Amino acid sequence: MNKRTGRSGVQAFGEDNRRPTADDNPKSKIENRKSDYLSGLELERYELQEGPAYQFRLDRREFFKVLGGGLVVLLLVDCADAQQESGGLRRGGGGRGPQEIGAWLHIGEDGAVTAYTGKVEVGQNIRTSLSQAVAEELRVSPESIRLVMADTDLVPYDAGTFGSRSTPDMNRQLRRASAVAREALINLAAQRWSVEPSGLTASGGEITRVDNGNVLTYAALTQGKKLTQIVSENAPTAAAKDWVVAGRSHPKANGPAYVTGGHKYTSDVKLPGMLFGRILRAPSLGASLTSVDTKPAESVAGAVVVRDGEFVGIAAPTEHAASNAVALIKAEWKAGPQLNDKDLFEVLKQPAGGGQGGRGGSPQRVGNVQEAFDSADVKLKTAYTVAYIAHAPLEPRAAVAQWEGDKLTVWTGTQRPFGVRSELATAFRIPESQVRVIVPDTGSGYGGKHTGEAAVEAARLAKSAGKPVKLVWTREEEFKWAYFRPAGVIEVSSGATKDGTLSAWEFHNYNSGGSSINTLYDVPNKLIQFHSSNSPLRQGSYRGLAAVANHFAREVHVDELAHALKMDPLEFRLKNLKDERLRAVLEAAAKGFGWGKKLPAGHGFGIGGGSEKGSYAATCAEVEVDSGRIRVVRAVTAFECGAVVNPNHLKNQIEGSVVMGIGGALTEAIGYENGVITNPRFSHYRVPRFSDSPVQEVILLDRKDLPSAGAGETPIIGIAPAIGNAIFMATGNRLRSLPMAPNGLKG
Repeated sequence: MNKRTGRSGVQAFGEDNRRPTADDNPKSKIENRKSDYLSGLELERYELQEGPAYQFRLDRREFFKVLGGGLVVLLLVDCADAQQESGGLRRGGGGRGPQEIGAWLHIGEDGAVTAYTGKVEVGQNIRTSLSQAVAEELRVSPESIRLVMADTDLVPYDAGTFGSRSTPDMNRQLRRASAVAREALINLAAQRWSVEPSGLTASGGEITRVDNGNVLTYAALTQGKKLTQIVSENAPTAAAKDWVVAGRSHPKANGPAYVTGGHKYTSDVKLPGMLFGRILRAPSLGASLTSVDTKPAESVAGAVVVRDGEFVGIAAPTEHAASNAVALIKAEWKAGPQLNDKDLFEVLKQPAGGGQGGRGGSPQRVGNVQEAFDSADVKLKTAYTVAYIAHAPLEPRAAVAQWEGDKLTVWTGTQRPFGVRSELATAFRIPESQVRVIVPDTGSGYGGKHTGEAAVEAARLAKSAGKPVKLVWTREEEFKWAYFRPAGVIEVSSGATKDGTLSAWEFHNYNSGGSSINTLYDVPNKLIQFHSSNSPLRQGSYRGLAAVANHFAREVHVDELAHALKMDPLEFRLKNLKDERLRAVLEAAAKGFGWGKKLPAGHGFGIGGGSEKGSYAATCAEVEVDSGRIRVVRAVTAFECGAVVNPNHLKNQIEGSVVMGIGGALTEAIGYENGVITNPRFSHYRVPRFSDSPVQEVILLDRKDLPSAGAGETPIIGIAPAIGNAIFMATGNRLRSLPMAPNGLKG
């Protein structure tokens, strides 16, 4: 067990309980071609830098997968490109490897269209928008598309669903594949009719001759064929201004199944003879097992007790029996470090000595900050803090594992199916070709489901039990043993001239991360740097990464500086801004909100905005402060992410982001004392409730002249500073710590 972060499990298993070497672990194709991608990751993706949680020894066997006849479209994928920004594996490797050919699209002999993607549906409605992308280029309806997602035996390699890359990358790739398929079908029809392709059109699953109206269905053209097409970078795709299917609101794919209970999540998977798992957890973070007596648990009817080093678990016929059996185990533990949240920010300011702190960032220096600060007419130095917060997904980690000989199949809710496949292969010392990971559409992740703890645990139990095992983490386990959004300390110094022109900017982020750390405000002298720290708790990716923390500190500080200059905060922002896209969302949000209007006593309004992952957002918020209770009354968000693919679903993403951001802004924080998480349940961890949801308005700036960017993360960046600035306007109290009012506003 990692003594500091309290990660469950041990680092190595086996007869000699040693860490495996490269010779122990068979290298699959992905292992052979993986590159050292860590240098290209955002600094705060700490969970991708962790070592394996578990490792086991098993035999090895290869297997193959096949497709039927028809038209198969292949895309040449460079491994480094496929890894996108976060890499397919948690450990770096050698240099760049060879290209891989992956199948993206199949038009069957019956005309059925099947598209393949490694992306995961976690409530962001990417299943719908990707179906729209295929339908747009193939000239068919989205409902006719069968989209196979996140099954490692069937889909091309993909790094994972995060970083807002599904729309800019996967949407584009599937559109290219579909466009090539369309052109191939047109060429087949042209050959059949002995005419020029220019005289043919594709629509509704048919190729039509313009001159006489004759048609050939896609099924007729693919019948009896085994054709392969390779996608090139210059595949002809429709411009956004010409979209017919994309760019329009389309109902959620399989929507009725979600609202009627028909959809099956991982926790709904049932297999014949399946047992239910529970894991013995340490009483505190970093505690190590010194002795264990499992005999009492063995008395539970049908229970299988599994012990492998510090891994101790139960597989039993029912969840109740498994829980009872774990409770009967007598274990003694050696306590780990006595971590306490009262020391958090002092700890984060200390220089990192390795471990969970990640890799510090090189400073960005422009001009001479000290000289500019010394000569500034108005100077400001402030510090801001950000607490650890939990992802709190509605669906906790869950997995169902089944062994068939040496072949392992795991159903699990993860954002990284290929990453989890790698974890399983490493844990059991088998080739990745013997591991299949299937991800049912999952009940949210928010960056918190990048690792495969539940999958590995279920697989280990299933291996010993000789039967399939389902393991669903409890809510308390999810709070205690998953990783958190990094806490941080941010120190900002700035200077400006009397007319409100920024002249100096110094910004230091300790631990929380480097995403959006740079400022888009025009300032001639600046020093910006991320500093790694030794994090007391396990930490990792979260929606928006450190963009939330950095925008909070920056946008609140800008507001403070504006007030010091006796300038309107919006006017001050616009005066120091040359970035036209940020200017556009700030102006749109302010106009939609009615910036400057008079509010009742106890009310205030504020604004916050910025850019992350290639898109831009600004939020205006109105708050009411009554007897110390803070209520967000209204929020108006302007958002620009290039060409909009599905307006209604984009609005859903934005509204959800704002509500989620309210939790981190006002109430959410992980507490810990003596190495124990003190609020591991919703009754003590305050996420936003229906009563906390404000009236929301969303303004979309649809830029069809720009490529589509992602929208899963950026909309969350503006709400916290907007709320903080609104509270200051309403009360005169400047709050600089997230959460700002976990117990209401005092004083």
